Amino acid sequence: MSRKTYRPATLAIRSGHERSQFGEHSEPIFATSSFVFDSAEQAKARFSYEEPGNVYSRFTNPTLSVFQDRLAALEGGESCIGTASGMSAMLAVCMAGLSAGDHIVSSHSIFGASKVLLNSLLTSFGVEVTFVELTNLEEWSEALKSNTRMVFFETPTNPLMEVGDISAISTIAHDHNPDIRVVVDNCFCTPILQQPLKLGADVVLHSATKFIDGQGRCVGGAIVGDSEFVGEKVLGFMRTAGPSMSPFNAWVFAKGLETLSLRVNHACASALQLAEFLDGHKGIRQVNYPGLDSHPQRELVQQQQSKGGAVVSFEVEGGRDRAFSIINDTELISITANLGDSKTTITHPYTTTHARWSDHDKQAVGIGEGLIRIAVGLEDPLDIIEDLKL
Repeated sequence: MSRKTYRPATLAIRSGHERSQFGEHSEPIFATSSFVFDSAEQAKARFSYEEPGNVYSRFTNPTLSVFQDRLAALEGGESCIGTASGMSAMLAVCMAGLSAGDHIVSSHSIFGASKVLLNSLLTSFGVEVTFVELTNLEEWSEALKSNTRMVFFETPTNPLMEVGDISAISTIAHDHNPDIRVVVDNCFCTPILQQPLKLGADVVLHSATKFIDGQGRCVGGAIVGDSEFVGEKVLGFMRTAGPSMSPFNAWVFAKGLETLSLRVNHACASALQLAEFLDGHKGIRQVNYPGLDSHPQRELVQQQQSKGGAVVSFEVEGGRDRAFSIINDTELISITANLGDSKTTITHPYTTTHARWSDHDKQAVGIGEGLIRIAVGLEDPLDIIEDLKL
């Protein structure tokens, strides 16, 4: 099926699946570790990539291919690799694209575990890391070096909802060195709201655990990009290191993509209603939501996102005590750090998602003890608002 023929909502349902000889309508789960060959010669050809086809489910599986091809179609990429988690997707990109002596530039405002991976794990392997302010394009330009091989950022950021200019950062990096890979975490927007590859990025990362699953059932990740880097180098890392996505999880994610557009758009509408309720509410210092007219980068949001997203964060007066009180008083909303679920979730980033950061690092990017993050689900938005008891 031609990817160019259909729009995203259709691609999310129809792309990727090639029916077997049984003519099934729904995608099957190929629960097998290995595959049988017609001959020793065919086995040799498959193992050496001389002939396309499945080899071993650590790195090739028909169910996984459905998910990978479907997400690649939605993101506009040539190749997609499914991984065991969102963090293993980031690790795979770094291990495939960086070597000792290389340099990566990243924004300060990223997911807690992502910063730990960059600042601790990669540096222990001899990779140099520089952190910059996401919205300061001059800092991005000044941070680039002769040995820079990758830049990384997420937009919108977790949990402050800052928005990075994908086109501008990509241009700065590629003008400095065309071989620099621009890697964008697109977890919060998904390809329904934003497509970084079309804006100049080279690689897109996803935690499929979040909106792609949509019901909090499975853990997984994905990498989308070109056929050379993603389709060969990242796949090569997967084949050797094996942070693999299981066929069952791949099936869940493939089915999740079918309803992604409906779920994300519904959650966006509810998140905007929540953000508008919170904005200017007594006792709330600041509301962070890209869909609000008051968002400092509203013009950029309108250029590269179709909607504001489903995540809202806000800073309350009274610090941790007040934040904990609001969280603990909820009855409907789930107190958990996951997001992208059909069930609305609430968390305290300072002590959960970013707990491993130093107090200095959290304060430097604006993550205070009064900050609360809500990932809006599919419930009635008025019930979500009433459950906060503000």
